[in-house]
This record gives sequence, C-alpha cells and structure tokens, in this order.
Amino acid sequence: MDVIAAISTAPVLSAIGIVRVSGEGCFSICDKIFQPAGGGLFSAVRPREMVLGRLSDREGKAIDSCLAVRFPGPGSYTGEDCAEFHCHGSPVVLGEALRALFAAGARQAGRGEFTRRAFLNGRMDLTQAEAVIDLIEAETAQAARNAVGQLGGALRRRVEPVYDSLLDIASQFYAVVDYPDEDIEELSREETLRTLSEAERTLEALLSTAGRGQVLRRGVPTAILGRPNVGKSSLLNALVGYDRAIVTAVAGTTRDTVEEKAVVGGVLLRLADTAGIRDTGDEVERLGVERSRRAAAEAELALLVLDGSRPLADEDMAAAETARLAAHMIVLRNKSDLPQTADLSALELSVPVLSVSAREGTGLSALEDAVAELFAGDGPPSGEVLTNERQAEALRQAREAIRGAREALAGGLTPDAVLSDAERAMSALGEVTGQKLREDLTARIFERFCVGK
Repeated sequence: MDVIAAISTAPVLSAIGIVRVSGEGCFSICDKIFQPAGGGLFSAVRPREMVLGRLSDREGKAIDSCLAVRFPGPGSYTGEDCAEFHCHGSPVVLGEALRALFAAGARQAGRGEFTRRAFLNGRMDLTQAEAVIDLIEAETAQAARNAVGQLGGALRRRVEPVYDSLLDIASQFYAVVDYPDEDIEELSREETLRTLSEAERTLEALLSTAGRGQVLRRGVPTAILGRPNVGKSSLLNALVGYDRAIVTAVAGTTRDTVEEKAVVGGVLLRLADTAGIRDTGDEVERLGVERSRRAAAEAELALLVLDGSRPLADEDMAAAETARLAAHMIVLRNKSDLPQTADLSALELSVPVLSVSAREGTGLSALEDAVAELFAGDGPPSGEVLTNERQAEALRQAREAIRGAREALAGGLTPDAVLSDAERAMSALGEVTGQKLREDLTARIFERFCVGK
C-alpha cells in the first residue's frame, strides 16, 4: 500500500499538533525530513520511544523542533509501519510538515484511511472500527464509555458465539451429507432448536438496547413548553450555560423554536425552546405556537414550565395538554424565588413536579436527577448498547433468519430445511463484524471518519 500521511489533530492553534504516517517504507520517508538530535537515522531509533529532533522541508530548512516516534508493524494501530510527529501546534507548522512528507514520497490520507487499514489488516473488527468514530463524536461520558467498550471488543464478544453456534449447525450438516461413510452423528432436532432459541434470545437482548443507543448517540429530543412569560427561555439559557435565547418581559418574544444541546444528569438533551402556548391573532406568533405543538408530538421528553408565582390560567392547561403529547413529561414550577401562589391540583399530574428558579439557577440539580432516572438508569454493560443503525439492521436480519429456521424446525421440517436460514443469519452477522462486507459498504462506513483517523 502507499505511504499515507495526514494531520491527526484539529486545525486550530494548540500546544501540540500531531502528523501521522503509515505504510511500508514510511520510515525511510521520515528519514528524509527528520534528524534525531542525538544523531543517526530515525529508522534506527528504538520503537515506541519518543525522540527529539529537527523537522526539515525538502530543501533542508528547519520547520520545527519536535518529538517523533515510530511504531513498526504489525503491532501498530494500522498493522503496518507507522510514525508520528508531535509538533508545536501551529497549523502553519503542521501544514509544512505534511508538505515535506508529500515531497518525500507520501500521499494525503483519505477520510478514515488509517482506521480502514487497521480493519483490513485485522487489527480490529468492524464494530471496533466504527467505535473509533463514535468515541470521537461522543458528547456525554456515557456515550464515551460505551464507545470504549465497543472499541475493546464488547459487541463482537456478544455476536461471535451466535455466529459460531450457527457455523456448528451448518458444518455438522455438511459433514453428514458429504461424508456419509464416516458415521458422523447428526445433530438432534432438540439440540438444534435449543441452539437456535439461545441465538435468538441473544440477538433480541442486543436489539432491545437500540433505543437506549439512540439516546446515547443523538440525545433526547426535548421540548420546553408553557404559556408566554413563564421562563422557558430563561430555563434554556440556564441549562446550556449562556444566553442562547432572548429573554424579555414582553409576552411572545419567542416566536419560533430555538434549538440547543445540553448535558443534563449525564444525558444529552436536544432542547427546543418553543413559542408560548396561547391563542393569538398575530400570524407569526400563531405559526410559532403550531410549531410548539409539533415539537411536543415529536419529543421524547417535555419540560412543562409553569409560573409558580401566579395562579394557573387556561393557557397553562392548554400547555399541559400539549406536553402530554410527548413520551415523557417533567413539570417545572418556575420562579421559586418569588412567593408561590399556583395551585397545580387542577392539572391532575402523575409525573415529577420540581420547584426551580431558572433566573437564579436553583433547583436544577433535582431536574438533573429526574432526567437521569428517566434516561440514564441501569442498562447493559458499556459496549453492549447498539448505537449504530447499520449494525442494528444487520442484527434484525439475522434474528429474523434464525426465527425462520427455528419455526421451520419446530413445525416438523427436517434439519436441512433450516440450513438456508442459518446461512442467511451467518451472512448478516458477518456484516456486523466485517467478516463479510461489500467493498462499497466498507467505503461508505469510513467516509464518516475525519482525515487523520
């Protein structure tokens, strides 16, 4: 393969920036642009040991004084010879280092090409490779922990036994058919049914985590609802930590949904601050109210904000009805820093009711606890939550094939009748780990990656 090179850190000013190189012959290319301070060649320094030296361009002019390290294959990230230059984090310096490598014979790496080579060279399976980008994109500690678990092979370890059990069924059948004189014992119907049932249960358990996986990956769609001037925009600003939405005493200031992300109770919420729910003759505000109702219908969580310092109004009742469209609801009795006069009994609430002051930032810890209880409770071990729709779809196909095989066998058909379903399930499972994968699908997967990974 060609020697590839790329900047592996963000293109911003920083203390350290890293340029990565990989491929057969990369050490000789590095010898052309890097001279260890102690003399000798970079290709001769001890593996995995940082060495200080001078980085030069094609004309021998100094680019930087930096650290370099080499990782001989196959024990490297990509499975081939690799090297890294840890430079001062100026984008100009990193760009010059990259140009020097190109002049010496390397080429620009494509998106995800380092990780793709690691996959192709057997350094990781596809679940681990996809976990790399999930880890980079993680927005919560939970998402990061799950990605690290998958990077360590947790998902593969759940899928492989299912694949192996189906392989045992198929191989036993072929052995009996191909070698009839060898007196090979056939698998009993009961044993095959037991194997298929256990495989189906395992895949069902994995697929049951997909909903939680979407929460980890994308966050919880959350609508902040209430009548005008109850403090919805103040709540949004308090949760995101800065003045994202305009806050005034004028009713109807928010006329459209304002969206932002915030981590609350360790859970990523995709917040939508909506227009106040009320009847209005203002055409623009009316459209905003309609969008508020749509946001509630599409939300996984509704935060119903009420003004605890004022009696309930018809608009509060309408806002509560809208909030009930969401899958979950938490009621926030806002303005707890003022005398409380609101009687909420008319709402007949059976959901958490929390007292908060969005303006003062008090009571938000109780909201964090309530959100965590709804969406961050005990679940599968880290790494066993499905966050990838491609993987989930392949597991669904495998489950349906296994179910078909089990039902066929239970219905009285002979074991050979279930073979095609078992092989179809194995093919789908092979797509999860990358044992069987089309080239076009492989390319599509690694397009998600950044260039230097």
